[in-house]
Amino acid sequence: MNNSDGRTLAFSGKSAVVTGGQGVLGKAIGERLKRDGARVAVWDQAEAPWADLSLVVDVTNDQMVKDAADRTFDFFGRLDVLVNNAGIQGPFVETIALDVASWRKVIDINLTGVFLCSLAVAPHMIAAGGGRIINIASLRGKEAPVKTSAYNASKAGVIALTKTMGRELATTGVLVNCITPTVIEGGISDTATATELEALRKLIPMNRICRPEEVAFMAAWLASDECSFSTGAVFDISGGRASY
Repeated sequence: MNNSDGRTLAFSGKSAVVTGGQGVLGKAIGERLKRDGARVAVWDQAEAPWADLSLVVDVTNDQMVKDAADRTFDFFGRLDVLVNNAGIQGPFVETIALDVASWRKVIDINLTGVFLCSLAVAPHMIAAGGGRIINIASLRGKEAPVKTSAYNASKAGVIALTKTMGRELATTGVLVNCITPTVIEGGISDTATATELEALRKLIPMNRICRPEEVAFMAAWLASDECSFSTGAVFDISGGRASY
């Protein structure tokens, strides 16, 4: 199927779930998939009026996630793509000053949420003979900077979970990959001070902050049929900042 300018729509007839789809990055990814022909469901704590289906979902609640997967499958008749994007920053404090409740909240949303959503959606994909799971991790899951230990640990866990699931599902047609962005416009860049933002920018060889649509472009490729031999892989989008 082509759009009005003659461009082939890569996701025509397919459906996608984006968790945290009302956030800056989730919305950019969801809108990119819609632009390319997908019907998009958003699972978030807030309604997403731009989505084809918007469900209020707590990704740490296994029953809510299972119900959301069933409702989404019933609505679309298929589940082709899952983008695990929901996440929180958590407190900016040294590890020994971090309270246990905050640690658990960050780990539950950022890591357990990815596990639960994948657990609910993957069987539909396996039964259909294929699908794509894209997990949004972070460069901080590799670099582990100070004062964000829970966030760092959660994103490192997402990377490891991606690698494990990618190998386990490798012969099912379900490909599992993750993206590790650096700081993104509209994310932490909107809450950081000018001094903090300048320090972050200086870490990036391209000398600028990542744009949400740039991550969305990468997510769209990973969600497409053109991505056919990458699974359990980690895709940096860091402007040259990533060192491994």
